[in-house]
Amino acid sequence: MLDSTIKEQLKAYLQRLQGPIELVAALGEDDKSQEMRALLNDILDCSPQVSLREEAHARIPSFGVTVPGQTPRIRFAGLPMGHEFTSLVLALLQVSGYPPKVEQAVIDQVKNLSDRLDFETYISLSCHNCPDVVQAINLMAALNPNISSTMIDGALFQGEVEARQIMAVPTTYLNGEEFGAGRMLIEEILAKVDTGAAARAAEELAAKAAFDVLVVGGGPAGSAAAIYAARKGIRTGVLAERFGGQVMDTLGIENFISVKETEGPKLVAALEQHVKAYEVDVMNLQRAAKLIPAAEEGGLVEVQLENGASLKSKSVILATGARWREMNVPGEKEYKAKGVCFCPHCDGPLFKGKRVAVIGGGNSGVEAAIDLAGIVGHVTLLEFGDALRADAVLQKKLYSLANVTVIKSAQTTEVTGDGQKVNGLVYKDRVSGEEKRVELEGIFVQIGLLPNTDWLKETVELSKFGEIVIDAKGHTSVPGVFAAGDCTTVPYKQIIIAMGAGATASLSAFDHLIRS
Repeated sequence: MLDSTIKEQLKAYLQRLQGPIELVAALGEDDKSQEMRALLNDILDCSPQVSLREEAHARIPSFGVTVPGQTPRIRFAGLPMGHEFTSLVLALLQVSGYPPKVEQAVIDQVKNLSDRLDFETYISLSCHNCPDVVQAINLMAALNPNISSTMIDGALFQGEVEARQIMAVPTTYLNGEEFGAGRMLIEEILAKVDTGAAARAAEELAAKAAFDVLVVGGGPAGSAAAIYAARKGIRTGVLAERFGGQVMDTLGIENFISVKETEGPKLVAALEQHVKAYEVDVMNLQRAAKLIPAAEEGGLVEVQLENGASLKSKSVILATGARWREMNVPGEKEYKAKGVCFCPHCDGPLFKGKRVAVIGGGNSGVEAAIDLAGIVGHVTLLEFGDALRADAVLQKKLYSLANVTVIKSAQTTEVTGDGQKVNGLVYKDRVSGEEKRVELEGIFVQIGLLPNTDWLKETVELSKFGEIVIDAKGHTSVPGVFAAGDCTTVPYKQIIIAMGAGATASLSAFDHLIRS
């Protein structure tokens, strides 16, 4: 199952096992069961501390990871390969007692949970966000005997997916009820199951002293701004709703100069490691709600948070990035995660053999259609304009695919469904004016980004597109407040440009401080 290189790497990892572990398998005679058996035997070959036994289970094929003599609290229903292979390795180590790489406060919070929590996480092996959820809950299960975690490959257990109307991954159930959809960090999960966590976090934030530079946003622009500020030796804080921002949802990155090829989550991990190498106070999972300018020249700018806390700083850098642009048509919100999706890499495998649409004819839309064509039964790409906007090489590939239909001059007007999931869309032919319907099971929206600036209206000057208006040095219309990245009027929304803009804003903020 595993090639020789992977087996050698796994063998090296399993030398870190703190004690014996047992794999408990439920296997049948089907091909996937045989593949799982081969994987488990490969794991056995890599360490004498690993044993295997078989027992009946409702999900076949599946296997649990535990210490000998105990019932497994971590289970993989499906082959944990691809992006999930790391989840498997970490589970093996953590069940044996290998210390996790999270803060002690998080470990203590997990161990103190007293309620029975049985998690089930539906994933696809091509999803780069799914492992974050699986690994977070697996860690919780390894630390607390009241918690269990089951990873379920949606492509393998399609009966469950259809019964539960799961149309986006990762989707997590807790004690049989839907708990959340999309990527979640362990801190986010704990905030939902630990009812007192939010109040404690707000109290801690409110007690913080004023910063010299407070960066709002933890993406490429915010990370660069924080690093440049911290290197000046000034008190620096980063307030982030989700560290990494939109980059976490980016799979392939091939235009980041000096790095030939990487993936969004890998780049974000490197950014976070770089930021934390300095004395930066990173406040993750916090959403800004209001900006209050300084009352007088040289005074403190205030940022109020949704949890009721408030932070103050001598200068503020706004780097809140952008989010997926929605179509804003009837039915879209009702069927989000019920057929309306935004990540073809994550959710595409759930639509194997089915009919889907891609909205948008730019590079992202055409790339999505090409990727999906290899998985689904048929792709209909709808473009508002009279021509596709994607690069010529992508268009050539798209038109070579037999199971793709391209419709131009098409304005999507409605998403339709049966009350539980998408069953089609309606579009207007912008040439004839005729309304037409396409029957399908999934819709992937790829029409660009919207700046995350709603909370700044009537505080800083915004463009007609909602972008923060800045000058060449990152100044906004508010003294002491600077901005950088995709949330601003800077042209060309690119990672490398955002990083440069973050550095510029940080240097401008420092200049403001020494002149104030």
